[in-house]
Amino acid sequence: MPLPPPPLTPTALRHVQLTRFMAVGSLLGLIVLSLCWELWLAPLRPGGSWLVLKALPLLLPLVGLLKNRMYTYRWVSLVVWLYFTEGVVRAQGDRWPSNAYAGIEIVLCLTLFVACALHVRLRLRNAVLAAAPLDMTHG
Repeated sequence: MPLPPPPLTPTALRHVQLTRFMAVGSLLGLIVLSLCWELWLAPLRPGGSWLVLKALPLLLPLVGLLKNRMYTYRWVSLVVWLYFTEGVVRAQGDRWPSNAYAGIEIVLCLTLFVACALHVRLRLRNAVLAAAPLDMTHG
């Protein structure tokens, strides 16, 4: 029966928690921004637009990030580029204030990507260190 991995060091645990907080926070920020942007702040049409539905796919990874599923961190770091692309296109083509919201979307997407990438890297590195054999008989 394999032994459970040793617990993370306090520093590693803080870094993993920080990246998780950043990922969940930036994803929640994207959801709120998408809803507010397309319903009230600067919708494409008065009264809101169907573009508000872009917030729905962002709800799917929220559950996985809250449950700390490694697979979710991996695929979110790829999906976020769709929202980043929308932000870049709208930052260039839309008028004020919509282009400002697009700039916020870009920052949130970059934060989400960096947080997910660092989270996966830290957890994988800690898993490798935990799985490394402690063989001290050969010196």
